Amino acid sequence: MPIIYLSPSTQENNYYVNGGTEEEYMNLLADKMVPYLDASGIRYVRNTPSMTASSSIAASNAGNYDLHLALHSNAAPIYGSARGSIAFYYPGSAQGKRAAQIIADGLKAIYPLPDLVRAEATTAIGEVRRTRAPSVLLELAFHDNAADAQWIKDNLDAVARNLVLSLTEYFGIPFFEREGSSSGTVDVDWGALNLRARPELSAPILAQIPDGTSLPLINRYQDWYLTEYRGTTGYVNARYLSVD
Repeated sequence: MPIIYLSPSTQENNYYVNGGTEEEYMNLLADKMVPYLDASGIRYVRNTPSMTASSSIAASNAGNYDLHLALHSNAAPIYGSARGSIAFYYPGSAQGKRAAQIIADGLKAIYPLPDLVRAEATTAIGEVRRTRAPSVLLELAFHDNAADAQWIKDNLDAVARNLVLSLTEYFGIPFFEREGSSSGTVDVDWGALNLRARPELSAPILAQIPDGTSLPLINRYQDWYLTEYRGTTGYVNARYLSVD
């Protein structure tokens, strides 16, 4: 299953026109993303407010991540004069471009001025230029514009849901709203049940689960359950589970 490095802004001195800071609201956005990430089986490692952009890049590069996602809000050269959302990516990264375009297309569905949402290549931003993983730095909206700043504050959950929905599209896995609370027991006539990376028989096998093993059932997608076994998240065929 995919794993991302989630890097909300650590810029505590970038103030919103209607109160609060970029660091505060981008970390609140990351908080809102967590339940959707967990429900959809996307693992994540997250920076902390005490870190910097450089230390976040170093932490990202120290791991093996499928995507680096930085969350920011923007400010215009002329205070309050601009609106819109930009998903930045590095021009040499095909996967970064693809992720940025999916994120931008998704945001068009909820941002009030969809014509002002775009994906854009840049070499000027460290968090897209210096990361080993494909990277997107999202400037969600302009915190120095009253309408944009209020939109961010009023729509944190909607944006979080939208971003995770875009991530599931990028990774080619189902999106789920929330985690389930049921459990099941492996019931096979042979040695073990395959835990797979996606809900399809051709997906890579992540682990083999012995008969009789009890599993948490996070969510169901068609004939597959999203579950976790010994710290590894993946899909098992529902046909070989006895649901409690």
